[in-house]
Amino acid sequence: QVAKELVFGNCGVMSANLVGKGYVEMTGVDPETSHDIAEQIIAKGGHSEAQIQRSKNQAEEGILLAAGERLLFEECQTCFEAISRNSFYMGDVGNATKMNLVLQMISGVMLAGIAERLALADREGLQQKDVLEVLELTSMSSELVMQKGNAIIKGEFPPQQELKHMQKDLKLELNMTEGLEHPLPITAASNEVYKHAKRLSYGSHDSSAVNVRARF
Repeated sequence: QVAKELVFGNCGVMSANLVGKGYVEMTGVDPETSHDIAEQIIAKGGHSEAQIQRSKNQAEEGILLAAGERLLFEECQTCFEAISRNSFYMGDVGNATKMNLVLQMISGVMLAGIAERLALADREGLQQKDVLEVLELTSMSSELVMQKGNAIIKGEFPPQQELKHMQKDLKLELNMTEGLEHPLPITAASNEVYKHAKRLSYGSHDSSAVNVRARF
């Protein structure tokens, strides 16, 4: 809604002369909103969407997903190179948003699972740090698993990606798939865990704070 207000609202983007200019949407929106914005702007100028993976570390690594007008993507390469290490062209408008939500869904579900398993280990009398040490030696280990696992064990959640943003992306993904009639039961269950953690006032903490709900 905020993105639409910036484009269509009073003194918004659409009120300007866009002839010979391009517009790159970089906010986290759903594919439908991205299409709505693109349809109006394409009539007046070039349009592209560019999504940066939204954890602080990922932003620094520079993973940028772009879609829309190919020429505008190429013309913006110098700007993209300044803020990202890698940029990927995904084709039609909406594809970058879809890809971003897919990646967020994988990350969010995985993190909820890690939090739940560490909480269970603690309830069973196992040392959480031992679980993480053994996990690190397996093929399941990753930077995400170790970083978030250590944050959960320490009970420290400085925001890399705020929990409320992770929950918002899971909700967007669930809303998007309703029209496809494709069930996402695991994502839906994970979304409820994040919603509960947000209600416990952990929305502005790192997404690893989902652990506070998984413990109960």
